[in-house]
Amino acid sequence: MPLGIDFTNIPGSIQTIVEFAQKYPLHAILSVDDAASELAAYASAALGLAHNSPQAAEAARDKLLMRKLMSSGGAPCPVFRDFLLSDDPAWVAAQVTYPCVLKPLRLSGSRGVIRANHPAEFIAAFHRLKNLLVNEGYKEDETSFLVEDFIPGFEVALEGLLTQGKLKVLTLFDKPDPLDGPFFEETIYTTPSRLPTATQQAIAQCVSTASAALGLREGPVHAELRVNEQGPWMLEMAGRSIGGLCSTVLEFGAGMCLEELILRHATGEKMTDIERSSHAAGVMMIPIPRAGMLKAVHGVEEARSVPYITGIEITAKLNHALVPLPEGASYLGFIFARGDTPAEVEEAIRAAHKLLRFDIRREIPVLKALC
Repeated sequence: MPLGIDFTNIPGSIQTIVEFAQKYPLHAILSVDDAASELAAYASAALGLAHNSPQAAEAARDKLLMRKLMSSGGAPCPVFRDFLLSDDPAWVAAQVTYPCVLKPLRLSGSRGVIRANHPAEFIAAFHRLKNLLVNEGYKEDETSFLVEDFIPGFEVALEGLLTQGKLKVLTLFDKPDPLDGPFFEETIYTTPSRLPTATQQAIAQCVSTASAALGLREGPVHAELRVNEQGPWMLEMAGRSIGGLCSTVLEFGAGMCLEELILRHATGEKMTDIERSSHAAGVMMIPIPRAGMLKAVHGVEEARSVPYITGIEITAKLNHALVPLPEGASYLGFIFARGDTPAEVEEAIRAAHKLLRFDIRREIPVLKALC
């Protein structure tokens, strides 16, 4: 039954949920995205359901609070500082070390995340981030942003499930494309990870430490890390599962999808077989190469015929404007693959992507003559 609630009005929404639960008892409240995670925590607390604390839910959304808690809790993370959008960009550019990364505190999906290698790039990135946040409704003199040291290395994403603070790793994704900036659009994920077992264990321990530092104790976690010769570094963590359609490549036990596993866990069901199936799997979030109007997509059937490709979903709508990162918040679509090894899955995804052709046109305004 649909229940219309306003995520920005937490007190009013809690009351609505509690009144609903009096008629229709609830066993669990789950958030599928960052916007609803704090409300889910507050509502769960009001109903006495297993949940993360509202404070932990906030820490998993606010990048500055996240950094402070991770740093004090012993999770390796970049050196960071925060500034206001109203600060003088030239002054701020002189306070930081390079290369660095500018980040908004609350946006997700790499929106507004920009690398700067020197002061001139920093000032340009500052203005771009400021314009984005102001257009989103943030006020200059009340809005902070984060600047942190750029951490080189290989990036991974961990999907896990917390039970009373204990982490169960569901899968570890490799991100084979280098993510060095200036923007940080996600592309290919493959699993199982090809990293050495000891490195994977160190990643899991790092995520456990970070979860404890934020106060996360129950439910799914999605963690992003960099790995280099010094070991794993925490980038970000969310108190939810992986977003978009990416979870569809995961299968557990006897054909259980990730969402079913999370629901069963949230309702307290005992599960004995939650290991991921042994096949290799991968997904590509197809990036938007440039701004414009999407007019056509060619080569989809040819791409679907590539061995090991299991599906292609074009989610961008024809005759709609496309906005790439760092301002944009979506992708052109997704490519899915399964195979015997991560390497052949990655190769199949790259081959399929090469067959896709996107007709993206810059719209030129037409001036009508006055009669």
